[in-house]
Amino acid sequence: MSIKVKIGAQIKALRTSKNLSQEEVALNADLERSFIAHVENGRRNVTIETLEKIVCNGLQTSFKDFFNAKEFKNS
Repeated sequence: MSIKVKIGAQIKALRTSKNLSQEEVALNADLERSFIAHVENGRRNVTIETLEKIVCNGLQTSFKDFFNAKEFKNS
């Protein structure tokens, strides 16, 4: 699984666990809803700055917690 897909899956998992819509995350992160959808589906690369907007602002989660998910653990 590519890193784009892993990041997108983790964003979607966190968003749904917090009962947030893509629109709410996009508004909090100052991004377009369609961009969030593309990232969640693994179709867009994101810079570290954009990932910070999505994770820290949009999802109100720390990078530590975000990358501590099982998707990023080596098996």
